[in-house]
Amino acid sequence: MRLIISLFLPWLTFFTIGRPIAGVICLILQISLIGWIPATIWAVYALSQYKTDQKIVAALSQTRA
Repeated sequence: MRLIISLFLPWLTFFTIGRPIAGVICLILQISLIGWIPATIWAVYALSQYKTDQKIVAALSQTRA
């Protein structure tokens, strides 16, 4: 679901993963039509990094328990 959001509303993706300042910057970038593509690429990349970070945290919590 977040992937679909990152394609159509890139700035909203940053708010869903807890990065509101990046969301505002992305919104400013997305306002211009030229900035839409870089904003989308940035949102998809940030979403993949977020998922990777979540997997690392889950793996570390399993090894410590």
